[in-house]
Amino acid sequence: MTTPARAQIVTFRLGDDLFAADIYSVERVLRYSAPTPLPNVPAWIEGVIDYHGRVVPVINLRRRFEMPAAPSRDDARILVFNVAGEWIAATVDGVLDVTGLDDAGLVEPPAFFRGIAGEYLRGLVRRADRLVLVLDAARLLSTADRLVLDQSTAEPAAELLAAREEGAGRV
Repeated sequence: MTTPARAQIVTFRLGDDLFAADIYSVERVLRYSAPTPLPNVPAWIEGVIDYHGRVVPVINLRRRFEMPAAPSRDDARILVFNVAGEWIAATVDGVLDVTGLDDAGLVEPPAFFRGIAGEYLRGLVRRADRLVLVLDAARLLSTADRLVLDQSTAEPAAELLAAREEGAGRV
């Protein structure tokens, strides 16, 4: 008899809804600081941040999932995900905890979840009396999304590097 695989997940809030992501896909949890906005990107791209010298796109998960906007809160955070060696970030309303997840407890989303948010889900899991939607961070950006972002972040990346070089030249 084999035991189910046990993973660790980071749970977080978007409004009253609970979400989670595999701990191995979460690089870091940052305090929320407004990202630098970009022109000509989809509305769900909040902007970019400088993370370890790289320009990282920030996805507003509320907009991505077509949820209503919410007022800013002190417990808002930015999750930095490592997806196949690339970093993407996402704004969340609050990070709750890290907990275990038995893959046997993960169920496929029902048919009515197959809409806009369903395509980003790995599955659902029950925690106490609540459902937790488990994200697949690799699905947050499609190939087409990445192309738009590559074009939109080229100029901010060049400006960031120039500012860094200028600062390094000062004594």
